[in-house]
Amino acid sequence: MPLKIAILASGGGTNAQAMIDKAAAGILDVDIRLILSNRPGAGVLERARKAGLPHLGLDHTRFPDREAYDRQLIAALRESGAELIVLAGYMRLLTSAFLEAFAGRVINIHPALLPSFPGVHGGADAQAYGVKISGCTVHFVEEKVDSGPVIIQAAVPVEAGEDLDCLMNRIHGLEHRIYPQALQWFAEGRISTQGRQVLLAPGARRALKPDGHWLVWPPLEEGF
Repeated sequence: MPLKIAILASGGGTNAQAMIDKAAAGILDVDIRLILSNRPGAGVLERARKAGLPHLGLDHTRFPDREAYDRQLIAALRESGAELIVLAGYMRLLTSAFLEAFAGRVINIHPALLPSFPGVHGGADAQAYGVKISGCTVHFVEEKVDSGPVIIQAAVPVEAGEDLDCLMNRIHGLEHRIYPQALQWFAEGRISTQGRQVLLAPGARRALKPDGHWLVWPPLEEGF
């Protein structure tokens, strides 16, 4: 049975689109029960509409505080029946009440190799620091920003003199592969945790080899 997910996003929704496309192709075994944005005009909602998926714009500016907003958010997600909450460019901090409501069931993607360079500008901060390798991380969400256990990471070399847009385009390209891959592992029931260690049980799909321009661990599998 497909894994029931809800996607939360604040912007254009390119990661959400990667999930929509993989699910439509029969590669990603998820049932997208809701795509929700805190910005009613966000592009991700138009992507949901075009795909015929349930979607909701829940404007955070209409609520008196973060707690009131998250109470309504919790209600909408519970009504959707989602088993896993997927943050895909969702630019709001979640309250402790939200994380308690979905304990161990909220994941996020970050455009840097955590625990280095957490925060909104992680990708830019990594380049400004002068790192030679950057990348992206899918991780569980905890109350402290970008601190949860790591599920999968992808690394790319930072080319000398490369501008930020070029670097981020390459990182985003890998985000669109590792995030659906992580969801598929959840759908197959292969993810477990021991403290901060995220464990992946063996699966049936063949692991892909890196092409010299990126490294992903655990390895991507066929279809991703």
